[in-house]
Amino acid sequence: MPDNPTELDGVDDKLRRAAKKFSVRSFAGHIAHATQLDHLRIAHLTDLHVGRVTPMRTQLAAAEIANQGQPDLIAITGDFVCHSQLYLDQLSEVIQQLSAPVVCVMGNHDYWAGAKEVRRALRGAGALVLDNQWTTLTLRGQRLQVVGVDDAYTGHADVERAVKGLQTGIPTLGLSHIAEEADALWEYDVPLVLSGHTHAGQITVARLHEIALGRVAGHKYVHGMYGDRRAARQKGAVYVGAGVGASVMPLRIGERGRREVAFFELGYDLGQLHEHHAEQPALPGRAPSGRKRYKRAAQVVEKARRREAKKRSSRA
Repeated sequence: MPDNPTELDGVDDKLRRAAKKFSVRSFAGHIAHATQLDHLRIAHLTDLHVGRVTPMRTQLAAAEIANQGQPDLIAITGDFVCHSQLYLDQLSEVIQQLSAPVVCVMGNHDYWAGAKEVRRALRGAGALVLDNQWTTLTLRGQRLQVVGVDDAYTGHADVERAVKGLQTGIPTLGLSHIAEEADALWEYDVPLVLSGHTHAGQITVARLHEIALGRVAGHKYVHGMYGDRRAARQKGAVYVGAGVGASVMPLRIGERGRREVAFFELGYDLGQLHEHHAEQPALPGRAPSGRKRYKRAAQVVEKARRREAKKRSSRA
């Protein structure tokens, strides 16, 4: 991988300036990958939130940073849009800019905006969308199983369905918008899960992100690497990406909250490369109540009803 992908050789000044707001972070995979693979490089993007809050040049800078890392696969873990279907053409453009195969899962904003339409845009741009299912990819002559769990926030995750028929003895990578789904995936020998949703809290000074998203919102995993990639204490690890875009305000303060492109070197031994940080302990966490889960699922239905009502009104 180039020493500094954020320099973006051969792009215009606007993209180069946008790239300077990103952190590029690198990690080895799980120790299981080191015994199963020669080497595969996975670029991880999450929470693009293509729309009016995040400039298009930021999206294109993220794509260029990923491309210049020369990955074998690009994994994107949900929230492609920002409250609206108005920017699906721009989303397609971003996906088409990516130079490696793209595999992805959906996030809560994608359901709020219209999951069918977001999936159509992604697949039309060449991305593989995994909805509680897995696939086997052959990358540089090596097989990699990728398990994709649908969005848990809106009640669409089904881990048992996602792993049904999963083969043992083949290197495996998990994708889930909500990181807490990793707990269940580890039980099915999915050793490393990539996720998003939290934007790392966006404001990470004085550990405010852990207070807001951990103690208040109840997340066990807020940003970075959690678990154990050595399989000594538990069955796996999960990485929560800081994301590319924003859904409310683009403000990002603190080193951990910077926009991010992360690379995972599957097949590398732990300690073989300099990592941004080591595994960290999970926060206590708090599962959403049944009432809260119901309200989240109902929100998807209500937003769909309003979209249909608006369409009927425009045709009248």
